[in-house]
Amino acid sequence: MRRPLTAAATALAAIASCVAFAAPSSAINTYNSAPAPERTEVGAFVGLYDRDGDGYLDRLRWYCSGTMVDDDTYLTAAHCTTGGLPDDRYFVSLEQDVQGLLDAYDVDHGPVPTDPAALEAYLETKTQYFLDQGWIVEGTPHQDPDYPGNGADSHDIGVVDFADWDVTPQDVWDFIPATLPTAGQLDELGSRALDAADWLTVGYGTSEAVRGPGGHTHPGGGERLKALVDFNALNPTWVRLAMNASRGLGGACYGDSGGPNFVELDGELVLAATTITGDAPCYATNVAYRLDSESARDFLEPFVDLP
Repeated sequence: MRRPLTAAATALAAIASCVAFAAPSSAINTYNSAPAPERTEVGAFVGLYDRDGDGYLDRLRWYCSGTMVDDDTYLTAAHCTTGGLPDDRYFVSLEQDVQGLLDAYDVDHGPVPTDPAALEAYLETKTQYFLDQGWIVEGTPHQDPDYPGNGADSHDIGVVDFADWDVTPQDVWDFIPATLPTAGQLDELGSRALDAADWLTVGYGTSEAVRGPGGHTHPGGGERLKALVDFNALNPTWVRLAMNASRGLGGACYGDSGGPNFVELDGELVLAATTITGDAPCYATNVAYRLDSESARDFLEPFVDLP
């Protein structure tokens, strides 16, 4: 979980690369992780977009993670929802293996065209097929207007809203929206209680860095996975979570940006923070944006009934 594996457009990539407060990264590591079919409130953020700005839609793919926080609001990161072009379209999928569905379509309906106009037509047909199958739902992205902020508060929070659309995720999938924290709840608990609690990170991202010819790669991604992480530190707008394999932990990597980091409090999973960044190889630290902060709650208030 951390910055998107691929941006929705060139502009989004440029914006993400300018945020220098931490190294980019995003996805659930393969070590000490497992599939998460029971976490039906967690979904992949999918885009149909013009990657190179030539006027033709040329990519349909997942590129971030997120969580349903009510019937028609999907919570993710601002760097996932900003920077697109006017004709780009955005969707959420709560399917377990989104990449598998995308790949299977191409096997059954390919070859994928290379001509820009033919490729756009192919992708539009593919998108409609996914809509008809109930594998994706189209929505409207929003992000904190103060994004990208700074190191103290990145304002890196966004949503996909379905309130004005005929079909919402609740019409398609069975899920119970995640429970958000109350105002300042993590501060009230304090570091000792947070360290004693169980933490779980969930997302669709790639694996940790793999050494190979030409340097590191981050294979995989597109399937909902979960991993235990451990509390490290609490900052005014950040939770830092350890994900060292030697301690039996997993963690987030590329494509997990916007995905949930749950903490178990009194037997209930509370969505404490969303994955934003961490160390580039995805070995050590997940840096997540707190949802009990004043700035996060100010952004969410128009979309969600806050606790």
